[in-house]
Amino acid sequence: MKKKFKCEVDCANCAQKVEDAIKKIDGVVDAKVNFMMQKFTLEALDADFDRILDEAVAVGKKIEPDFSVER
Repeated sequence: MKKKFKCEVDCANCAQKVEDAIKKIDGVVDAKVNFMMQKFTLEALDADFDRILDEAVAVGKKIEPDFSVER
């Protein structure tokens, strides 16, 4: 499953760090954090999508405290 979300991230460097960390989560097929568009795209296994999304947001917040995702 692939879904797009509106997100908030403060800088392009932070967006890249968050994206790289989210891609390492078990079950993530692909992830993109676009600073310019303030968009977060997550592609993950259908059965665990909600759990993976929660984990992705938590990982993002550890790296960039201001990182947020509108569901």
